[in-house]
Amino acid sequence: MRKYILRTAGFLSIAFCLTITGWKAVKKKEPTIKSKVVKSSTIAGVDSIYIKHVNDLYNAAHLKEAGLSFPVFEKALTGFYNLKKSGQLSNKSILSIADFDQLSTKKRLYIIDLDKKEVLLNTWVAHGQKSGDDAAINFSNRNDSFTSSLGFYVTGEVYKGIHGRSLKLDGMDQGFNDLARSRSIVVHGASYVSQGTINALGRLGRSQGCPAVAPEVADEVINTIGDKTVLFINKSVETYSSKYLDETLAANFAVDSATHLMD
Repeated sequence: MRKYILRTAGFLSIAFCLTITGWKAVKKKEPTIKSKVVKSSTIAGVDSIYIKHVNDLYNAAHLKEAGLSFPVFEKALTGFYNLKKSGQLSNKSILSIADFDQLSTKKRLYIIDLDKKEVLLNTWVAHGQKSGDDAAINFSNRNDSFTSSLGFYVTGEVYKGIHGRSLKLDGMDQGFNDLARSRSIVVHGASYVSQGTINALGRLGRSQGCPAVAPEVADEVINTIGDKTVLFINKSVETYSSKYLDETLAANFAVDSATHLMD
């Protein structure tokens, strides 16, 4: 009987030791779990750095005081970095934003030098005849629609047309503005973009879809934004989407670029 009890106690001790050993083996898997958490934190860290970067540029350029909202600037800058990453831009650090959230009577075209962190020009810009009166509310990518088209553009060649010296645009957003060339959507000067027109009509005159500017600043605008820079025509509507609004890619590119500059 005594031998039986001792034998049973021995088995129980061995079983207990195996249980403890098995539990410790499970605990050894923790480092794998921790490495995944670190990776996620790194991504979150890049995003945080990017948002701080966007905010710093926004404040340094005094864009709030100029009337441009932070979300619109963030969208435009994200597109700038994605287009830069894809190799479609020159080395110029110019970002232009036509903010159609604002009425035509507002100076809603912003030409920003990102390196200098300043607004080079803030002026009027017209929208299309069938996009609306003072407010732009309708948009189209169709030929002969006489409406503005939303999205990211890259500036092309300078030429002389019926409006004088003008700047061609390439629409980068498929389905939204990629027919800009065939529609002859260009930057040009127009006499109906003036304070006089606003006084007479209560709004700017309207184009056939072109982002037209005042004749007295047309050359300055064309010279500044020409040569493969970004023009973003904004309207905060749910129907607009763009592959160039990928903030993760933009954040990685911006952070990598800043790191290379410091090396």
